[in-house]
Amino acid sequence: MLIMRGARINVMNRGDDTPLHLAASHGHRACARLIQFKADINAVNEHGNTPLHYACFWGHEQVAEDLVSSGALVSISNKYGEMPLDKAKVPLREALRERAEKLGQSLTKIPYKDTFWKGTTRTRPRNGTLNKLAGIDFKQLNLGHKLNENQSGELWRGRWQGNDIVIKVLKIRDWTTRKSRDFNEEYPKLRIFSHPNVLPVLGACQAPPAPHPIIITHWMPYGSLYNVLHEGTNFVVDQMQAVKFALDIARGMAFLHTLEPLIPRHHLNSRSVMVSAPQAHPAPVALEGLRPTIPPGISPHICKLMRICMNEDPAKRPKFDMIVPILEKMQDK
Repeated sequence: MLIMRGARINVMNRGDDTPLHLAASHGHRACARLIQFKADINAVNEHGNTPLHYACFWGHEQVAEDLVSSGALVSISNKYGEMPLDKAKVPLREALRERAEKLGQSLTKIPYKDTFWKGTTRTRPRNGTLNKLAGIDFKQLNLGHKLNENQSGELWRGRWQGNDIVIKVLKIRDWTTRKSRDFNEEYPKLRIFSHPNVLPVLGACQAPPAPHPIIITHWMPYGSLYNVLHEGTNFVVDQMQAVKFALDIARGMAFLHTLEPLIPRHHLNSRSVMVSAPQAHPAPVALEGLRPTIPPGISPHICKLMRICMNEDPAKRPKFDMIVPILEKMQDK
């Protein structure tokens, strides 16, 4: 109905997502309708992701297949050199590769090109209507049980549109129009769909109508690393698995530290690491940090690395991009 009344089909939000990006990320079959009305099927957002990147990342098989059948390129790279095929799990990856070949697509990687505002058909709304939307409807959120609470806010498990989610309720004093504008500018930076060890923010609610600003992410099957370590799940964490967790976390944090501009500072602890077997996803959620103690009986190599990382002088602590190769060597042994 909106399209028939003149709505611009390739209009972008603050993250440069088009309606087709959003429909693909949520698995809506409305993608076919958008394509029918000439939506740019290979439009790229601020991270260089196309709608097909989103559909592959979230495992929406039918949507991904529809996109490829309609001309979505399986080998177009985002800003981080990743093709949609790189985001898909093996069965979907093979199915899309086979379909693309039948349609005559080349599987040679297409390098990312920043074509923003260079003759593209993408348009931003002049009056900023799309940008001013509150985002997710607070009334659609179902808060289940509280996971954690600290001075920065509350962490809840809940449901939204049939999906298990994590809800972060931010405690911000004296919510003003200025803070509301800053929030609108900042939270899209957390919508990172381009690294396997970073759990992206799905969306946000403004205040009002929400009682406080809210951001939501997907719930991972095993919950947080804290749940795995302290609450008796059936996930066995031996030394090999511990190194894998550490490596996944370090890779995610190293990636976050490469972003420009940097994401606002967030504290990292076991409650902010979400576990989805077999990978760990450090989620960009602000939580209080804790200084751990070194338990007895662990590898001397791990013990040495922990001591270096906990140096009282922050300037002497290694950066995450220095930690990654050390952990990779430990994992190979």
